[in-house]
Amino acid sequence: MLDEAEREFAEAARRFARARIAPGYMARESTARVERELVREMGALGLIGADLPEALGGHGQPSVMAGIAIEAVAEADINMAYVPLLASLNGQIIARHAEPGLAREWISRLVAGEALACIALTEPRGGSDAANLALAARREGAEYVLHGEKSSISMADQADVAVVFARTGGAGSGARGVSAFLVPMDLPGIAVTRFRDLGSHAIGRGSIFFDGVRVPAAHRLGEEGAGFVQVMQGFDYSRALIGLQCCGAAQASLDESWAYIREREAFGAPLAQYQGVSFPLAEGEGMIAAIRQLCYHTLRLRDAGLPHTAEAAMCKWLGPKTAVEVIHQCLLTHGHYGWSLDLPHQQRLRDVMGLEIGDGTAQIMKLIVARERAGRDAVQHARKT
Repeated sequence: MLDEAEREFAEAARRFARARIAPGYMARESTARVERELVREMGALGLIGADLPEALGGHGQPSVMAGIAIEAVAEADINMAYVPLLASLNGQIIARHAEPGLAREWISRLVAGEALACIALTEPRGGSDAANLALAARREGAEYVLHGEKSSISMADQADVAVVFARTGGAGSGARGVSAFLVPMDLPGIAVTRFRDLGSHAIGRGSIFFDGVRVPAAHRLGEEGAGFVQVMQGFDYSRALIGLQCCGAAQASLDESWAYIREREAFGAPLAQYQGVSFPLAEGEGMIAAIRQLCYHTLRLRDAGLPHTAEAAMCKWLGPKTAVEVIHQCLLTHGHYGWSLDLPHQQRLRDVMGLEIGDGTAQIMKLIVARERAGRDAVQHARKT
C-alpha cells in the first residue's frame, strides 16, 4: 500500500506521535487547548502541510503524505490531528485562490506550526444545506464589510486565521452568490464563543460573530461568487483525511485491546483464547484496514488528478461510523475497566462521534455517492416522487 519513502515517513511520524503527543491525550481534555509548542514541533518535523506547494512554504509532497501524517497523529490524539487536517484543507484553498504574497505569508506560518486555521462555513440556520448562507460581505471601495454569524466552527477560539464564506450576491443568488475570504482572527469586530460539547474539548467548537469586520478586498479568495465551488472541492480532500483520522483513533484502541486480552486471564486462560473476545476485535481490524485502503486509494486518485468525489464521501460516511463501533467494542472488551474514565476508550469514543456530524452527515454522504453513480437528475427525480 505504501512505498518505501512513505513507510519511512509513517514510522517517523508514529515515533514522534507516541513519544510527544500520546502521553498528553487525556490531559488535553481538561486543558481544552492544543499546545502551541507541540504544534511547532509538529511543523519542524514536516507533519503539517506536507501537501502544500513548496513555492509557498509547504513541502510539495503528494496528498498521500498528508494522510499518513494525520493518521499517525490521530493514533496518538485524534484532536491534535485536526491541526494538520485544517492546515491542508485551508492551505489548499489559500494556495489556489489567494494572491501569491498573501498565500506565502499564511501557508508558511501554518506549515511551521506558527499559526492555526479554521474554516468558517456553517451557520445557525444552515448545516447540511451549506449554500444557505446569511453572513453578508458588502463591498465598500477597497474593502468588504462582514456582518453575521458562523456556528459550529472547529477551533474557533484558537485559530489565528479563518477561511470565511459569505454572501456577496443577493438573497436569492444561492451558491453562485457565495464568496470566500481569508480573515485574520484579530481584526476588530470579531468575537468568538465556545460550545459545551460531548467531546473534542482540546479543539473546541463555537460561533464566530462578525460585527462590521473590514477585510481588504485583496483577501478575497478567487473570483467573487466562486466561493462555494472552492469549498466543495476542498471537502473532497478533507473527507478522505477525516477517514484516516478516524482509522488512527480506532487503531489505537484496537492495539490497546489486543495487549489487554493477551495479559488478562479468566477461567485460567488469557482472554485472547476465547473467540467471543477475540473475534470482535478481529472484525474491527478488518473493517479499519478496509477503510484505510479506501482512504489512501481516494488520495491517490486525487494525486493523479482523477475524479474522487464518491470515494471521498464513502470515506467520510464509513470512517466515523466504523470507528465509533470499533472503539465501543474495545471499551466493552476491557469490561469494568473500560467503563472507567481512567482509560482512553470513552474519550476516543466521544471525540470520534462528533465526526459523524461535522463535514457532512452519513445521509449527505450517501446522497453524494448516489448522485455520482446514478446521476444528479435521477436522484433529484427520485426525491420529488
